[in-house]
Amino acid sequence: MFKVPIARSDVHIHLNRADVDTLFGKNHQLTNIRNLTIPGQFACSETVSITGPDGTIDGVVVVGPERPYTQVEISVTNGLRLGIKAPVRMSGDLENTPGVIVTGPKGTLHLDRGIIVAARHVHMHSTDAAKLGLKSGDIVSVKIPGERGLVFNEVRIKCGPDEALEMHVDFDEGHAAGIIDFQEVELLI
Repeated sequence: MFKVPIARSDVHIHLNRADVDTLFGKNHQLTNIRNLTIPGQFACSETVSITGPDGTIDGVVVVGPERPYTQVEISVTNGLRLGIKAPVRMSGDLENTPGVIVTGPKGTLHLDRGIIVAARHVHMHSTDAAKLGLKSGDIVSVKIPGERGLVFNEVRIKCGPDEALEMHVDFDEGHAAGIIDFQEVELLI
């Protein structure tokens, strides 16, 4: 039995350098207010608003550091609020995704793509993956214990030398399963 801590991921945005400049001002540096469990990633004090055809979500946290691409991660419920049907994808898979309007204190972006519902996934160090016979892109199931316990299928593995062990689901899935952040779940291979 291989145990993995799990965490719920709320709506957030990753920004490229040009979009940081547009939203927050030329040469603005993102401000780390809290390190995340994935090494090198952090929640920023900077927030934006995202607007779709049917509504707006304010206070969307920027996750640093800057990336080569801008991407907004939402849940299905967020999509309903915005009037956007975002596909379930792994981070960075932005082909044929919808766009959104992003507003910051210094400017506005009209993204023509970049909105996804993040596929449930497990971050895993390469050595753990090798011991389990897994590689990035593999699909496993994960058993969630508890009063509302269930099994998540179609869980993607994301491994590498800089990854820390943690499963991510969006808030919709986390609430439905009664997940408490950082509780342990069981990887079913």
